[in-house]
Amino acid sequence: MIYTSYFGIIKDVKNPIAICGKSPDWYMGPQYKKLAPKYWFFDMYKKGEIGKEEYTICFKREVLKKLNPIEVKKELFNKYPKEEIITLMCFETPDLFCHRQLVSAWLNSYGIKVKEFYRSVDG
Repeated sequence: MIYTSYFGIIKDVKNPIAICGKSPDWYMGPQYKKLAPKYWFFDMYKKGEIGKEEYTICFKREVLKKLNPIEVKKELFNKYPKEEIITLMCFETPDLFCHRQLVSAWLNSYGIKVKEFYRSVDG
């Protein structure tokens, strides 16, 4: 199973893999930069020069369209070869727009199940 989540609850997730352009300095785990947004459109989005729609178009064209989802899944699980669960990590909380939502939708559209991981209310 593939989950997505954010660094703020990393202690609660299984087998994190960062998919952002730059991980937090303290994060020493595996990264998968192929799913990271390109800096040029990420920067434009953060500066407010483009909105979610333009960002989504850029992400699909510049990142997802160049990848094979079956190969991506295989490469991701190679980071934890004996595990059945991995968690793709980024910064934004689930209520905010993030490229991991686009990654999740893309993989799901190819029959690869991905869900957002939420911390339980009990902690």
